[in-house]
Amino acid sequence: MRAIPVSAPSVDPHAATIRKIYLRLIPLLFLMMFFNYLDRINLGFAGLQMNHALGFSPAVFGFGASIFFLGYMILQIPSNLALYQFGARIWLAACLIGWGLVASVNAFIQNEWSFYTVRFLLGLTEAGLLPGMALYVTFWFPSHYRARAIGGYIIAGAFAAILGGPISTTIMTFFDRFAGLQGWQWMFLGEGLPSVLLGLFTLYYLPATLGQAKWLSTDERSWLESDLATERAAVEQGRKYTRLDAFRDIRVWLLSILFGCALVGIYGLLIWLPLIIKSLGNLSYIQIGFLSAVPPLLGVIGTIVVSTTSDLTGDRKMHLATVYLIGAIGMLGSALVKSPVAAYLFLCLAGLGMNSGNSLFWSLNASFMTGIAAAVSIAAVNMIAQFGGLVGPWMIGAIKGWTDSFSIALIVVAGFLFIAALIAASMRVTPTVHADGITPSKT
Repeated sequence: MRAIPVSAPSVDPHAATIRKIYLRLIPLLFLMMFFNYLDRINLGFAGLQMNHALGFSPAVFGFGASIFFLGYMILQIPSNLALYQFGARIWLAACLIGWGLVASVNAFIQNEWSFYTVRFLLGLTEAGLLPGMALYVTFWFPSHYRARAIGGYIIAGAFAAILGGPISTTIMTFFDRFAGLQGWQWMFLGEGLPSVLLGLFTLYYLPATLGQAKWLSTDERSWLESDLATERAAVEQGRKYTRLDAFRDIRVWLLSILFGCALVGIYGLLIWLPLIIKSLGNLSYIQIGFLSAVPPLLGVIGTIVVSTTSDLTGDRKMHLATVYLIGAIGMLGSALVKSPVAAYLFLCLAGLGMNSGNSLFWSLNASFMTGIAAAVSIAAVNMIAQFGGLVGPWMIGAIKGWTDSFSIALIVVAGFLFIAALIAASMRVTPTVHADGITPSKT
């Protein structure tokens, strides 16, 4: 009988190279992202003690949480231009050292004005990290590997929320009154200073360019340089983008509004989740810490699944619309049900949805332009989107102060997430052309 030829399965010849780059760079970016989010969101746990110790009302606490994002917005574009000019190794290390020192100073605030000042300065010093890492990834990963690469470090934000609860509340419980400081003060010190040490390590470890990657072979560097150059040429399509193109492109504005609406929920929940859970029952600090870990843990699982299927199918926008719709349903359900257990389960669903979309957002954000224009557009999107960080924590605090309940605030947040899902589903994004002939992205 004549044998029927069987086609060999398609194998990516460059998978080993990408894996090598991934294992070299992504763990360090993961740690950067972990401490970035930990030093940003640990305020929610500090509020369990700090608000009483310093006499902060919900409105004061919410405004202090939100003013961080004003500082964060101001330096988005200047910071990414500095990274483009001076290199990722130096600039990312400077960000780490700067915000680590400021985060530690949180331990010594005395009143609402010192609280506002330190939170504003923390926003300034953290501004460069997230857009800087998104730009840095474009130097190393072709677009068809990028969602998984970004997903590999973006989940660190969720891990910070997962581990931050137990770590923060444990420090607050067992170090309270040690050496004359309260537990919330030790928490800020213990979680801020490691960022300084990581910044010093980054100066030693992180390669700024492909030419510094001696751990890649000549053939591996040649392939990657060629693939990235071809991809840049396809994106530019006969013209080079300028800095002003970042503000002329409608995609930049749509993506900014989309992510800003999502950030209303993401940061609102990150900052207020411990206090929302506290309102559901008589719980200890440590119980609150562990219960606060579940929603972001589900977000980690969702990010891994969604970023993988998005890369494999080429679709970005419908994946993004779906996860934000899930987040909206979770927020709305938590506000409307009467049972504390059901309300908590809906909060978990909200965490799953909202936290699963970040890798898709950053993949889209890094795909529009090249060169200096990419540095500006990536930062511009993140800068404009931070209106969500300004609105979310403050709005929840203000509504809680007016109504003495979180329910109406959660309903309003759900509305923002529905808007994000709608924009994601309706966006028109130019398909990505891959240098190796892989089917273009269906975004």
